[in-house]
Amino acid sequence: MSKATRANTQSPAPRGGDRHDLIRVHGARVNNLKDVSVEIPKRRLTVFTGVSGSGKSSLVFDTIAAESQRLINETYSAFVQGFMPTLARPEVDVLEGLTTAIVVDQQRMGADPRSTVGTATDAGAMLRILFSRLGKPHIGPPGAYAFNVPSVRASGAITVERGAKTTVKATFNRTGGMCARCEGRGSVTDIDLTQLYDDSKSLAEGAFTIPGWKSDSQWTVQVYAQSGFVDPDKPISRYTKKEMRDFLYGEPVKVKVNGVNLTYEGLIPKLQKSILSKDKEAMQPHIRAFVERAVTFTTCPECDGTRLSEGARSSKIKRISIADACAMQISDLAAWVRGLDAPSVAPLLDALRQTLDSFVEIGLGYLSLDRPSGTLSGGEAQRVKMIRHLGSSLTDVTYVFDEPTIGLHPHDIQRMNALLLRLRDKGNTVLVVEHKPETIAIADHVVDLGPGAGTGGGTICFEGTVEGLRAGGTITGRHFGDRAAVKDTVREPTGTLEIRGATANNLRDVDVDVPLGVLTVVTGVAGSGKSSLVHGSIPQGEGVVSIDQGAIRGSRRSNPATYTGLLDPIRKAFAKANDVKPALFSANSEGACPGCNGAGVVYTDLAMMAAVATTCEECEGKRFQAAVLEYRLGGRDISEVLAMSVTEAEEFFGAGEAATPAAHRILGRLADVGLGYLSLGQPLTTLSGGERQRLKLATHMAEKGGVYVLDEPTAGLHLADVEQLLHLLDRLVDSGKSVIVVEHHQAVMAHADWIIDLGPGAGHDGGRVVFEGTPADLVAGRATLTGEHLAAYVGA
Repeated sequence: MSKATRANTQSPAPRGGDRHDLIRVHGARVNNLKDVSVEIPKRRLTVFTGVSGSGKSSLVFDTIAAESQRLINETYSAFVQGFMPTLARPEVDVLEGLTTAIVVDQQRMGADPRSTVGTATDAGAMLRILFSRLGKPHIGPPGAYAFNVPSVRASGAITVERGAKTTVKATFNRTGGMCARCEGRGSVTDIDLTQLYDDSKSLAEGAFTIPGWKSDSQWTVQVYAQSGFVDPDKPISRYTKKEMRDFLYGEPVKVKVNGVNLTYEGLIPKLQKSILSKDKEAMQPHIRAFVERAVTFTTCPECDGTRLSEGARSSKIKRISIADACAMQISDLAAWVRGLDAPSVAPLLDALRQTLDSFVEIGLGYLSLDRPSGTLSGGEAQRVKMIRHLGSSLTDVTYVFDEPTIGLHPHDIQRMNALLLRLRDKGNTVLVVEHKPETIAIADHVVDLGPGAGTGGGTICFEGTVEGLRAGGTITGRHFGDRAAVKDTVREPTGTLEIRGATANNLRDVDVDVPLGVLTVVTGVAGSGKSSLVHGSIPQGEGVVSIDQGAIRGSRRSNPATYTGLLDPIRKAFAKANDVKPALFSANSEGACPGCNGAGVVYTDLAMMAAVATTCEECEGKRFQAAVLEYRLGGRDISEVLAMSVTEAEEFFGAGEAATPAAHRILGRLADVGLGYLSLGQPLTTLSGGERQRLKLATHMAEKGGVYVLDEPTAGLHLADVEQLLHLLDRLVDSGKSVIVVEHHQAVMAHADWIIDLGPGAGHDGGRVVFEGTPADLVAGRATLTGEHLAAYVGA
């Protein structure tokens, strides 16, 4: 058998396709981008930097990634596109050289009570299949091990139309794994009726104390008052047993109220469907406060919080049930799965091992599969989304990451950097929006946007290598080598907050004294127990203002003025100056333009194509009726005021005819956190992650409290913004407040008066205090991972 030989061993001439080694963007104008043009090398790691709000996400996510996904969607038929999200073409003149984009962003995972780490990844599904094949006793298919699948039984007659009609008897059975008592939630609720109504009053007198339930006009209340089941003029305390049963637990039934057909339902099931079925963290603050007062959530006594039926818990592999497996730390679960040897499910075991090992590799080995996905931080959620891409064989893909180092200790950042480089080395283009210098330093190419934020940004300030950035005169270049020094002198505490026997989550009976009147930083590797210690052990009561990482929510109608409460004093000031109602100055109320309902734009739905938004011709995008714009305050109408920046508005409401102290105070807080460039009417949906974080901080600063608890306030902040944040924290402490910060940023650690370091590892390897003392002592001792990294940071 002869082998074919090559006649010519020289490299072939380059083909036309070999020249497409760049992603070219010309004339990008999305959000605040100012006709941006940039060329990004393929199969390289490119980091996009710049101050928060400079246009990084607008360029990377809203332009490059959005157009790539839109073009992929267009390859499907119109029928299929009808089931897919519709994406508009970004405002850009030319986009060339795009490849398939995989976006791994910071969006929190669904906060549904039934969503867990296991259900949000493939791990839970694979585990259910494994138990359905190997579990003893065998109880059924994979659905029998799923806490989201209820057991169903039905029997009856069905008509089969095949030629002549025939009626046959049929039975249907489906075995599900859902616990019937808690319906797969793991907890049951007990409701305090005294928090729902005042039983000394009648419904006509306004007995309900539920937020938003008013007797005079609320349809919900009118259903109860006019249902005929209870007497609306009789105090609730004098109801008969039958009236009380109908009032609290009545079955759904149609009733006529003022000539309108509505559904009457008992108060308890009504509240369970409308309020209690929602995730508590996603509720508005006043609704959450009501739920915390009125409802106690206790572990389900039937399933012991596992969410699973008795049958699902009884089926075991090597004395381990699926409930036990999901409750294990993932690093331990991976070791257990490696110990299983079953040739009949070998491909499944290989896939499950690979997925669980990816959790460990990416630094999430401390999680468990039954962890509710709504409790994951932004950084944890992003890393969970990365898992399915780690073992992928795809190449020439564009991976887009949004600050993948958020929530990571310096030790973990090294591991994340290695993963980004691994994706690049497989032949992929990796685009990263990032602020951390450790990740910027590994870039092949850097694109720096700015020079400022909002209208002061949106241009390319620098393109090139990391060395070029260091030598450049941009804000990022100037601050790239910044290293905060450890304080020579620290503040003396005015008292201590004692924490004794803390056992929340992975904490191991922790005793620690948190000093008051100083800046205290709680640190440690991701998963070491920092948030458990701070949020789970510090009493959340009077005088404690807690600012967590929860995302602020808002539609395109929400803006900084509505979110901070600034619009209320502004509306009142306009109403007083013009002797009219305040509601006229709300684009969501009586003052709204009838043409666009106060949105400023009119949306036209084009089915499977992207909806078209056109500026409202009636109000020209101002959102208000023409008559409302006739009213003025200090020579400006309401639309002109909402178009002002925070800095302009602070000056406007600070003196003269428009002086409004209440508005001026809120504007001062927004300026303090570095948001002076934001316009008051800018939709919240256009704000960057760092801007939203600071907007939340400014809002909470209004609360009266002696102890401020902040969870990673540097998330999404540029190196220059961190400096401003440190000045703000100093001002809070110097004004007599106690500030406790959960943080990984070394500049904040170096600036602290006292450090509490948890570890030494994550999950069950953490949960202990490994250091308490000043930053100088931590650096000198170098006894912990944090100490080693902080010493390297300050150059000690």
